[in-house]
Amino acid sequence: MLELAILGFLYASPLHGYELRKRITALTGHVRPVAESTLYPAIKRLEKAGLLARETQPGSGAAPRHVLSLTAEGRHELRRRLAEPEQADITDENRWFTVLAFLRHLDDPAAQAAVLRRRLAFLEEPASFFYDGDRPLRAEELDDPFRRGILTIARATSRAELNWLRATLESLR
Repeated sequence: MLELAILGFLYASPLHGYELRKRITALTGHVRPVAESTLYPAIKRLEKAGLLARETQPGSGAAPRHVLSLTAEGRHELRRRLAEPEQADITDENRWFTVLAFLRHLDDPAAQAAVLRRRLAFLEEPASFFYDGDRPLRAEELDDPFRRGILTIARATSRAELNWLRATLESLR
């Protein structure tokens, strides 16, 4: 998810590390804060793989700024990762939002639709956070108001996303 976010944000324009970190944090929010100790090793991995280029520019203070940009290989890799997301990128909401944030960089509407259909199929499967054996429990079956709340909120969110997915898939035809 972090590498995808780095590639995705740099696709539009070069950024220095601090600005990149701010944008990733805005996308992932409080759920998965991005620490410098996580971000900079990921940047170095992508740089070593030839996906990023670093240019040193004078900073506003005494320290120089390192501006990162995507290489041609980095642009290709971003599009590959968007076209072929891992299953966890489809099923984990935060990872899915990262894919969705950059899916516009995948120029082929058929490829975009294929990714959206995978998410649609996942959401259409019966599921719950709580089970009775192998059977998913519905909100109406729970006495615990807090667990019922989780399922009620999840159902509303899923319905909204299902409606959006179906409408977007139709528009991509």
